[in-house]
Amino acid sequence: MVTEIELKAHVQNTEELRLLLSKKAEYLYAFEKNDKYWYAENMSLLPSGLRIRSEKRLFPDKREESLTLVTYKNKEVRDGIEVNEEREFTVIPAPEFEEFLKRTGLKPGRSKEKRGWAFSRDGITVELVEVKGLGWFVELEIIAEAKNEETFTKGKKRLLDFLSGLGIKNEAIESRFYSEMLAAKR
Repeated sequence: MVTEIELKAHVQNTEELRLLLSKKAEYLYAFEKNDKYWYAENMSLLPSGLRIRSEKRLFPDKREESLTLVTYKNKEVRDGIEVNEEREFTVIPAPEFEEFLKRTGLKPGRSKEKRGWAFSRDGITVELVEVKGLGWFVELEIIAEAKNEETFTKGKKRLLDFLSGLGIKNEAIESRFYSEMLAAKR
């Protein structure tokens, strides 16, 4: 299990930020992500659901990669920063795994579509992402080995410093989960 310390912030000028990220960080790939969430009738078994993500990546050398990731998390938001304990694995073939989920009593629920570009700098993964129906965001994430207050404090400072270096004010940080934002729009 890994711990993610992450934040997301609203973006006003996508192209300007993309150019800035190209200068400040290593460009990794373009992506499209389609997420489908699965839920148990008894939400205490999987409170945040199980996510199946179909992801396509296009690398700078024109190489393409498609994968299906299964993720489940224990989610928490502290001071607008997400701290998630995450478990994730790939699954092949996805349709058979979804059939397995149905047979175990899970049901498909909401979905979400994202597209954008991924970058990396000093252990921070940066995604400039458009969430269908919500607009553009920048997501910053650190993977931490330990989940304790010191790790959170240091990680939060690194993320906020990087965000500031992009010229984005803390007021742009969005503390709600995308799922909450999408539900509010419906």
